[in-house]
Amino acid sequence: MATSGRARQFLDPAVVARLATLELRARTVVEGFLTGLHRSPYKGFSIEFAEYRQYIPGDDLSTIDWKVFARSDRHYVKKYEAETNLDCHVMLDVSRSMGYGSRGLTKFDYAQCLAASLAYLMNRQRDGIGLTAFDEGIVGMLPASARGGHLRAVLLTLERLKLGSLTNVSKPMHQLASSITKRGMVVLISDLLDEPERVIEGLKHFQFKGTEVVVFHILDPHELEFPFERATRFEDMESGAEVLAVPAKVRAHYVDAMRALIDRYKRELGVVGIDYHLLTTADPLEVGLMEYLSTRARAF
Repeated sequence: MATSGRARQFLDPAVVARLATLELRARTVVEGFLTGLHRSPYKGFSIEFAEYRQYIPGDDLSTIDWKVFARSDRHYVKKYEAETNLDCHVMLDVSRSMGYGSRGLTKFDYAQCLAASLAYLMNRQRDGIGLTAFDEGIVGMLPASARGGHLRAVLLTLERLKLGSLTNVSKPMHQLASSITKRGMVVLISDLLDEPERVIEGLKHFQFKGTEVVVFHILDPHELEFPFERATRFEDMESGAEVLAVPAKVRAHYVDAMRALIDRYKRELGVVGIDYHLLTTADPLEVGLMEYLSTRARAF
């Protein structure tokens, strides 16, 4: 994607994190992303895809947007609200393990900004936005809505969230899945530090309800690379348990175990058609936005 230097700077999570408010961060990320998208070689794949679709022989000629034709030399028809709108539910993990950050930016900082940016983008799409924050249970919930002012309520709720306690990804997922009555999409943002069987079972519950699912697996680069050198006392951020280890002796086993976990999520979620994306806190925020748009365009 050929994003301008200035726009790309505003997609750097470390730069974005220094902006004053979450609303400003979300707006800056999305507007920078859209600027790059409109200048990219992916012509026609932009925020407008939710408002227009290409003309198909047999469509009513009165629905052709001639202004778009004049700009693009392509025939597009305006889509009706029923064709374009859906409810998007963002599930954000606020368990204590999300507080880890090796470079000054924690997984929670990154996930919070990604959630806000997705909400801002969803609002631009005129989709309903819902928010569910959870640790071992649901700690905050806003039902999906596209009403005026709802985006601000979502952003304020996100900004006020604090890290909670233990992780239990599956329980909140089952609770939300049971409450969904309208076809839509769920976006899970979590470090997935839970039993994978339970996580995968919870995600399948959404599919059973006819809901599209996107998973953003957020990890710190150190959690993938385990670059530590000296004998170190490692503390479980949720249970407080400590273990003394010599990194050189356990690195290979740790990295293999982490890769096996990631491969399992990729494999088992891919088989059932759930979109899984691994992101680190060093990855540009545009990656998550593009994956969301790609899934939405394909599914709806």
